[in-house]
Amino acid sequence: MLSEMIKEEFIQLGIEVGDWEEAIRKSAAPLLSGGKITAEYIEKIIETTQTLGPYIVVTKHVALPHARPIDGVEKLGMSISVLKEPIVFGSKENDPVKYIFCLAATENNRHLNAMAELVNLLDDPQFFFLLDTSQDPNEIYHYLGQK
Repeated sequence: MLSEMIKEEFIQLGIEVGDWEEAIRKSAAPLLSGGKITAEYIEKIIETTQTLGPYIVVTKHVALPHARPIDGVEKLGMSISVLKEPIVFGSKENDPVKYIFCLAATENNRHLNAMAELVNLLDDPQFFFLLDTSQDPNEIYHYLGQK
């Protein structure tokens, strides 16, 4: 479940970045420090995005950085980062990105229930309002637990 993948310390608000690579690095940082991923996992996300283009920008203003489990996932997890200023990732349809959900999935299908929950959240205007207005990651964490 999504609420089991995300810890309060994996939620970052008002993050300042200069470009999409820095956005990925900062969004993945809590997962790295939390032992969910390796540094190589972050580099693989960036490398793959450089090669394939902004495949990680999944809908308007939302990026879902991820790579394959073998690329450096230690444990299942997800971080949520809200950028102070939206950044261009190169997706004509969905730029600029303001919300980043960095995914660390240990198996190719274990995270599917959490992804279904995330899709529902991405259709929830109240969730985005909370992301835009909250100053407290605990408030967002609590909201996820209620969903």
